[in-house]
Amino acid sequence: MSVKIRLQRHGKKGKPFYAIVAADARSKRDGKFLEKLGTYDPNTNPATIELDIDGAVKWLQNGAQPTDTAKTILSYKGAMLKNHLEIGVRKGAITSEQAEEKFNAWATEKEAKIQAKKDGLTASEAAVKAAEFAAEQAVNQKRIDDAKAAEDAIKAEAAAVEAAKAAEAAEAQAAAEAAASPEAEATEAPAPEAEATEEKAAE
Repeated sequence: MSVKIRLQRHGKKGKPFYAIVAADARSKRDGKFLEKLGTYDPNTNPATIELDIDGAVKWLQNGAQPTDTAKTILSYKGAMLKNHLEIGVRKGAITSEQAEEKFNAWATEKEAKIQAKKDGLTASEAAVKAAEFAAEQAVNQKRIDDAKAAEDAIKAEAAAVEAAKAAEAAEAQAAAEAAASPEAEATEAPAPEAEATEEKAAE
């Protein structure tokens, strides 16, 4: 029986989620499988991969052939390297201790690279969020300034109207006071001498 290590698609439309399985090459892509070796989630950055490395190595040593995508994932997680080291141990090229040491060194270096990528992505996301927050603050401040300017304009207009009303009231009051003053009454009433002169002329 020919065995393939391949991906089995799950998840919903637009958000795929894959199971890494060892399955009969003749079975359907999403059909029965012999063993589930892990999962692959490409929706995260970096992609989330969970893999049973020893299980994958066992199937590789038993002749299982990975698909291109599965092979990339196995290489990424170190299963292909561990299989290569196991072959070297079987041939007597290296000891199992040396193989283990080399694999651990590779795994440590790989983990450091992955962590550096995660840190870089986190820093980039933080910078983007900071820029978005600053832009949002600028927009909010502009709204506040515009609202304050509009309020000041309304207050200035109301003050101008009140000042105009006060000026009109002052003018009206001044005119009324001028009309009611004694000088105005003297100007309007005829003098006594003028009245006497008019009476004599009438006689």
